[in-house]
Amino acid sequence: MNHIGEIISLVVAVSWTITALFANEASRRLGAMTVNVIRMVFATLFLAIMLWIATGTPFPIYADGKAWFYLALSGLVGYVFGDFCLFNSYVVIGARIGQLFMTLAPPISAITSWILLGEMMSWKSWIAMIVTISGIALSILSKGEKSKIRFNLPIKGVLLGIGAGLGQGVGLVLSKIGIEHYAQAIPDNASESFSQILPFASTMIRSIVGAIGFICWMALQKDLKKLKDISKDRKGFNASIFATLFGPVIGVSLSLAAVRYTNTGIASTLMALTPVLIILPYTLIYKQKVKSKEILGVAISMIGVALFFML
Repeated sequence: MNHIGEIISLVVAVSWTITALFANEASRRLGAMTVNVIRMVFATLFLAIMLWIATGTPFPIYADGKAWFYLALSGLVGYVFGDFCLFNSYVVIGARIGQLFMTLAPPISAITSWILLGEMMSWKSWIAMIVTISGIALSILSKGEKSKIRFNLPIKGVLLGIGAGLGQGVGLVLSKIGIEHYAQAIPDNASESFSQILPFASTMIRSIVGAIGFICWMALQKDLKKLKDISKDRKGFNASIFATLFGPVIGVSLSLAAVRYTNTGIASTLMALTPVLIILPYTLIYKQKVKSKEILGVAISMIGVALFFML
């Protein structure tokens, strides 16, 4: 099927949009660190059940040392560092603005792929990526004094947003390296179903490392007692569970599948449409007014997406 990687990437963008809406609510209620612990722990459980049903074992079997190394490193960079920054940005500047900084992920991913994998993008793909990112940028930038373009946001929120984009971009490339090593480690006599479930098994490794990382982080900060407050806020807990299903279980697993079928830079660009997709539902939920330039930004971004299929 043509453009399967691009189509999966668009599904990921929708999944991450839903995740951002639930994570925004959960982070404000329970705190970013607590929500991340919930997500990683339950993601590991959900993925274990999925593997058990599909392969007969709840464990990510066949993964060799190289697969574990790169997927674990991806979990630390993408989850522990990246999601820590992202979820804290939700608390400071909200999910709609926080997600906009994820537009940094595609160029960071492309540069990282060039350094680690030697991946090159054609000039046509670069044009499509630039058009897509330009539309997203138009939605978030504003003119300040003397017509200077700037972000009218708290410095803390800006730094957290940049960290989130950096973690997402580098983590995605490390995931691709890890999943390729995992695929090579699968024996020839293994069931075909395991190859199909490979992205989910890879995500489970990342989730295990992410859960350990966040719990250790909370322990060092002596904040583990905050986990006891989870049961006191049912809405916050439920929002965390939905953020888990659409985030590390569905969204992240499909993102690993996407980079197997298309160039990492193209996949990460399409997945970066989440900041555009979130505008409408976020404004309806939080009664925010949509600016005309944001609508124009959406239109330009969609043209960029179309170019990926036309060029």
